[in-house]
Amino acid sequence: MTLNQKFIIFIATGCYSGKIPFAPGTFGTVAAIPFVLVFLIIPASFTGIYITGLILVAIYFSDQAEKILGKKDPGCIVIDEIAGYVVTMSWVPVNIYTIVAGFFIFRFFDIVKPGPVKYFENNFSGGAGVVLDDIMAGILSAAVLRILYLSGIF
Repeated sequence: MTLNQKFIIFIATGCYSGKIPFAPGTFGTVAAIPFVLVFLIIPASFTGIYITGLILVAIYFSDQAEKILGKKDPGCIVIDEIAGYVVTMSWVPVNIYTIVAGFFIFRFFDIVKPGPVKYFENNFSGGAGVVLDDIMAGILSAAVLRILYLSGIF
């Protein structure tokens, strides 16, 4: 494997958190927490640019990692969980309560894959196929988390 390929795998696996032999998606979501904390330091006006950039980077690295590994959506690729969890956290203030609740809500939607999430998983291939179902899980999770936040639970 070339140095470039090793770098792609390092990024796609969330600094190798996706290489943990059990629950790689869960550990990939944990690896996303520093990316969520970025919301505490960037101006709100840059949120859309940040999320869009992260999604595009995730699609690129997922696509390249699939080619290197020769597998369709291997579990070790967790940059999609990172992007999806960042989307989850984009509609609420970031604090310990929203981080924990968002984590569990996102993992639920990512694992269960209700209708729209399953649609994206089944109808896209390559990097987009790896990432877009997690983005949809993130959108659904963000909506639930926002409702809980507005109801005063956090």
